[in-house]
Amino acid sequence: MSATPGCDSRILLLTLSQIPGIGPARINAIVSNLGSDISVLDATEGTFQHIPGIGVPLAKEIVSFLGNRQKRLAALEAADEQMLRLERYNAKLLTITDTEYPRLLREITDPPPYLFVRGNLPGNHEPGIAIVGTRRASAYGKQAAAKFSGELALQGFPIVSGLAYGIDMVAHTASIGSGGKTIAVVATGVDTIYTDPRGKVWPGIVENGAIISEEWIGSNLVPAKFPKRNRIISGITLGTLVVESDRNGGSLITASFALEQNREVFAVPGSIFSHTSRGTNMLIQLGQAKAALCVDDIISEVAPQSSRENIPRQNPIALDMHLSAEELNVLAIMGKESVHIDTIASKTGLDVSTLLVRLFELEMKRAVIQHPGQFFQNRHS
Repeated sequence: MSATPGCDSRILLLTLSQIPGIGPARINAIVSNLGSDISVLDATEGTFQHIPGIGVPLAKEIVSFLGNRQKRLAALEAADEQMLRLERYNAKLLTITDTEYPRLLREITDPPPYLFVRGNLPGNHEPGIAIVGTRRASAYGKQAAAKFSGELALQGFPIVSGLAYGIDMVAHTASIGSGGKTIAVVATGVDTIYTDPRGKVWPGIVENGAIISEEWIGSNLVPAKFPKRNRIISGITLGTLVVESDRNGGSLITASFALEQNREVFAVPGSIFSHTSRGTNMLIQLGQAKAALCVDDIISEVAPQSSRENIPRQNPIALDMHLSAEELNVLAIMGKESVHIDTIASKTGLDVSTLLVRLFELEMKRAVIQHPGQFFQNRHS
């Protein structure tokens, strides 16, 4: 099967990625030295072995694979099938040679040669902030994640996370609720959103940003893919904020990648009695992360005022575009003064258990402030 017209570079990269022993760094080295034309598949052993990072043994393996008619044809057919699947999911394949490829991600040691993109990535003039944390988030962690994500989004920073349960999901939701942009980096294909099977969050991500992955559409989830995913989360952003994590949490892997990539790392301090704060407190204690107590602690490090003048601020009124009729009804009960939950329940006709869920969702969307004693206030009244 021949390559699809007009997408030779994409077919080339997808085909090279199927050769055993070749990862992102070596694929990028091949493209950097030989170009992105499909004719690279016909290069000689001598040509490949002179590419940095390839060498004689691997050059033999590459030529042996590409010279085997059956293997080559199967690889090209698989690449073409991926291009067809992209159309089914209204997605696209962005290559490292494309101008739209994220500038910050291109700067890391082993950037993905290509990204599957479902939605629209923010422009290179809109660098983002990563917010990550434990799947077993506490109420404190969720509140902190929503606060930082919502306020950073209002300042015009896209929020990047991994669409996992817990902190990640709160970060994405709060960004959307604040009218901001968000990017979900997943360890599966962009077709498989296993953490959100009912589609409560991911359609909003696609509408207000993108779901991205270097994994093929239809690929299976295996643990080894999470560290690969984490290097993208940190690499595509100016800095990474860890909200809650134990000492062995996956979020610390993301923080480690950020440090290797010479990016800023922040951590929200937490209780010394909480397991979910042991990792974040350790990062601060070791001097590997700056304690983040408010959003300005992050902004002052990643984007000095002189470079932020042209960053568009989001209008809080944009919140209304993301609220259901029921949520708007709840907000209408609250004015400048805080209102007790019993009063809100009486006026809306909602039972307290349902109302607590709605109020928590409104908190994540930065629409409501909770005060002690179960009093709530409309943030934008």
